[in-house]
This record gives sequence, C-alpha cells and structure tokens, in this order.
Amino acid sequence: MSEINTESNNEQTFDAQQITESVEAGEQKLPTVDVSADYEASKEFSVSEIDRTGAGAKAAAAATAPKFDIPSPKEIAKPADSSGKSDDFRSMAQEIQPAGAPGNVSDDLIDKAIDRGTPGS
Repeated sequence: MSEINTESNNEQTFDAQQITESVEAGEQKLPTVDVSADYEASKEFSVSEIDRTGAGAKAAAAATAPKFDIPSPKEIAKPADSSGKSDDFRSMAQEIQPAGAPGNVSDDLIDKAIDRGTPGS
C-alpha cells in the first residue's frame, strides 16, 4: 500500500519556516505592508486607457448593443366585463385554449378511462 502525503505544500511550509528563523535571528526584517498606498496604486489599474477617453464609452455601447431589432409591445384593448356571467368567462377561456387541444381532459375521457380500467389507453 502506498503512503499518502497529507501535507499538501511542503515547499511553502519550509520557506515560511526559513523566513521565521531568519527574522528571529535578526538576519532579515519582516516585510511591511502599506495598505493605503497599495490601494491608491491599485486605482490606476482599475480603469483602462481606453476608458479614460470617449472611445471607451463608444466601444462599450457597440459591444452591448442588440444585434436584432426588438419589437415594442402592442397594447390590445380588451374591455372588462363587469356582468359576472360564467358563460362569458368560459368563452374567454375558450379563446385562449380551444377545446380539443392536447392536454385537455374532459369528464367523458375520464369516464372512459375508468370503464377500461387503465387511464390513458
């Protein structure tokens, strides 16, 4: 059976140990980090050269422009019926999905399936 090395990065551990020993012995100084200076320097890299000119905005608009015309939605006038008649609702539902469309299940179809004993046949 082969041995499994559980320490994933030996070199980094060795290097860190060497630096720690050098600092303790006084041979090396700890590196210092100036966060605010690094942050200010990073601001230079956050904006590309082209974005500092008007060409950047034009390039961005060209890159994000739609390739095809997008039609605008059309308003369809459908007056509301305040009569509350259920027949009106049924006729409106019939316009949306006419009878006999795939997926419609009528009571007659269910009765036939129960009589046959196997739904869907």
